[in-house]
Amino acid sequence: MTNHTEDPASAGTTASAVGDAARTVPATRRLRVAAHGTGDDDTAIVDQAPIDQVTIDQAASLLRSGALVAFPTETVYGLGADATSDAAVAAVYAAKGRPSRNPLIVHAADADAALALVRADERAVRLAAAFWPGPLTMVMPRRPDCPIADAATAGGPTLAVRVPALTVARRLIRAAGRPLVGPSANRSGHVSPTTADHVLADLDGRIAAVLDAGPCRVGVESTVIDLSGPLLRVLRPGAVTLSMLRRVIGADAVDGAPAIDGGRDDGHTALPSPGMLGSHYAPRRQVRLNAAAPLPGHREVLLAFGPPPAGFAAVLPLSVNADPVEAARRLYARLREADALDDIDGIAVAPLDRRPAAAGNADAADLLGALGDRLGRAAAPRPQASMPAGPQAGLAGETPRDRHHTDIKPA
Repeated sequence: MTNHTEDPASAGTTASAVGDAARTVPATRRLRVAAHGTGDDDTAIVDQAPIDQVTIDQAASLLRSGALVAFPTETVYGLGADATSDAAVAAVYAAKGRPSRNPLIVHAADADAALALVRADERAVRLAAAFWPGPLTMVMPRRPDCPIADAATAGGPTLAVRVPALTVARRLIRAAGRPLVGPSANRSGHVSPTTADHVLADLDGRIAAVLDAGPCRVGVESTVIDLSGPLLRVLRPGAVTLSMLRRVIGADAVDGAPAIDGGRDDGHTALPSPGMLGSHYAPRRQVRLNAAAPLPGHREVLLAFGPPPAGFAAVLPLSVNADPVEAARRLYARLREADALDDIDGIAVAPLDRRPAAAGNADAADLLGALGDRLGRAAAPRPQASMPAGPQAGLAGETPRDRHHTDIKPA
């Protein structure tokens, strides 16, 4: 098996320059670590299931050798690599085709290990106590002696850290004996993976192994917050909502304004956090938001939130009862399922606002906002050269499939 530490690329090398190196891994191994369901999107990971430590140790050994191993978390599957190794981090960017200006999140086994990498203030300590382990990433100034590879920060002075809730993930980090970077285990810009099958569809033959523990129970990436300034800013919304954050550190300590408008991403400037690219989480087919009725002359599949209107060529429910938590868990699986349907020329998404589930419920409303963020980026125009033409396409020099978008804004 090819060891990614042999990759000649430096940590700052672009994905296109090391694209050939990412092709040299044999077929990716699937390592099963816990009992889980059939693999459909309705069967979330059971964190209390028995865990095979021998399999965890196999994956950890691969990581220590510099190889890439996808691993499950409560949010999405991450592409794990030794966060202290320049070569391993460079291999992550190469395998994903990820822009070097897009930083990575560093995953630690516990709060003490995560906070030891950064200059953490009292806010961080309180938030860690409230939400770790869990789907919250905190961006803070890195310590001068921080051992994390520079490429993981996209050359910036801050570091994004989190402690995943899933026991399998934390045991893997402990067994590896070092923090792990863990961006979503998919081709850059494509729909995020919530099952091991999704990982293999994008990265088979480009990484050493995937640790399979079944479908993810949250389904969207972690909330990312910036604590490098006087006010907390949400850089990427997620399951830890703005309302939850305010309840812990006070409303006056939180900047409620969006940190960035994805449409203003200039394609060149280094980003402070993952999940802020203007176009992201995207299937190959056209995505149309706030679809209350079919487009005349089109065969669209509808991702329904609540009872679906008639007339669509196919319907895939995000949640029959308009439940934001259920919709989040299903979102990426449904986007992938819709993208794979035959005789469909587009993906329509039902409106996510004005639903009973969010009435008087700030957390539900905030989670709907996180779903709107993901869908807005999935529907945004993207650079032609960065769009994969198929499950394993998007390698350097390949021609992407044509893509068109509507300009409808998310709910």
